[in-house]
Amino acid sequence: MGYILIPLFKRYLSNVRYFKYKDIKVKILPGVFHPGFFFSTKILLKYLESVKLADLKFLELGAGTGLIAIFAAKEGASVTASDISLTAIENLKINIDLNNITFEIIRSDLFEGIYEKQFDLIVINPPYFPKKPRKEKDFAWFCGENFEYFKTLFSQLESYIHDNSKVIMILSEDCDLNQIFEISDKENFSMEQLEKSKHWGETNYLFQLKKIVPH
Repeated sequence: MGYILIPLFKRYLSNVRYFKYKDIKVKILPGVFHPGFFFSTKILLKYLESVKLADLKFLELGAGTGLIAIFAAKEGASVTASDISLTAIENLKINIDLNNITFEIIRSDLFEGIYEKQFDLIVINPPYFPKKPRKEKDFAWFCGENFEYFKTLFSQLESYIHDNSKVIMILSEDCDLNQIFEISDKENFSMEQLEKSKHWGETNYLFQLKKIVPH
């Protein structure tokens, strides 16, 4: 369903928009993923509300507007927010000022630009449609014709987590879950389903990614 609606969303997002979640207000620049269009962001925020975030080393990988990162920072986490898009990086800077908060912002293609350190909690709302991104705004939607995003993600992830880290990723029924499972398995990661929820005819799955330790 989401893939069919992408052209409509792109037209709507050709102008600056705003979105509010509780006491957080974010500005959405043209080309940046709108956190209110799909339930994925709200599901992640609901999960984070059940987690004690204070003092955690927190990474939002592919942060877009930064709504989730801002929420975590307001809860006392030590936050890093990254994105491959220069527009998203500009948007992040706007929104931390808008919400009178500050945290580390890094332009990065997945972990490539993030200096190696271990995070306590990593949150990922990834692109998952199998098509090659050709424009900057495409990175919010497309993971590459051969799922290159996920291949890179799972090959890099181990260097940024410790034994007690939590890595939370949300996916939709619109993506090829079996293909992503195969990629994670090849890199010795399991995907443990934490939640399955259906809204407006779309099913979302919340997963915890765990490194498989050989016995």
